[in-house]
Amino acid sequence: MRFVRTIAGVVLLALGIPALLAGGGLWLAARQAGPDGGFDARFEPVRTPASVVLVTDVDALLRADLPLARTGQARLHLTARDDDGPVFLGLAPADQVRGWLADVPHSTVRRVAVTRGPLPVDLDPATAGAGIAAPTAQSFWVREGVGSLEWSPSEMSGRSLSLVVMRVDGAAGLDLRMRAELRAGWFPGLAWVLLVGGTLLVLLAVVVLLRPLRPREVVFVVEPDQVPVLAGRLGVTSLSGLGHQPGPASRPERHLVAVGSGAGRTRAAIAAPPGRCPGDQD
Repeated sequence: MRFVRTIAGVVLLALGIPALLAGGGLWLAARQAGPDGGFDARFEPVRTPASVVLVTDVDALLRADLPLARTGQARLHLTARDDDGPVFLGLAPADQVRGWLADVPHSTVRRVAVTRGPLPVDLDPATAGAGIAAPTAQSFWVREGVGSLEWSPSEMSGRSLSLVVMRVDGAAGLDLRMRAELRAGWFPGLAWVLLVGGTLLVLLAVVVLLRPLRPREVVFVVEPDQVPVLAGRLGVTSLSGLGHQPGPASRPERHLVAVGSGAGRTRAAIAAPPGRCPGDQD
């Protein structure tokens, strides 16, 4: 029984402690949210002589750098502008964007580091080149906007979509200032669920591991001639009369010896033949 309780307590701790840690982390992060529950971040300035800044696979980038944005009904809102004003942002199938930009110099985003302060953007180098036709003339955009773009990453999960950021007129040379906002309404609720659930699991584990075991009573069935030997091994000195062999007519077939533990001492109760008490002397 003790082994089973130990295993159960360890399992409860293994579930409760990670839940507490995750809930605490989410709770601390939720305190940084804005009044509308969104998390706002500013990117470091992005400068390139190319015409386009390209994220080849948006879903893969989010999965690697910001997996939280791909859960539930979270929504991602991007805003971007350069010295001439708002710029174009569009989501389109990666293969069509690849063909469209095959001969156009563009800078590819390798990763975006999620950290405190402005988020650094790691770009592949690109050379200057001629501009490109206005992006609004293309028909393959899944989502598009000028100055801002909003979508739910979970709805696009598993699709190979590219994000294009460029000037509305397609001119070369970009000096971008961008911001992102992530809104996830379920975020605070999940933090509290993990905190409460983790606390209950840890408390239950403590009860299971530290609750004392109930004393158990053990009953031995012995032959009459074994009573003195058993009494001696138990350290009981008041059973000398029980070792006397009764007559054939009154001899019982078995004696019951009940051995239990309680309050730090051992006690024994041995059933004597009819008409005799365990402590009687001959």
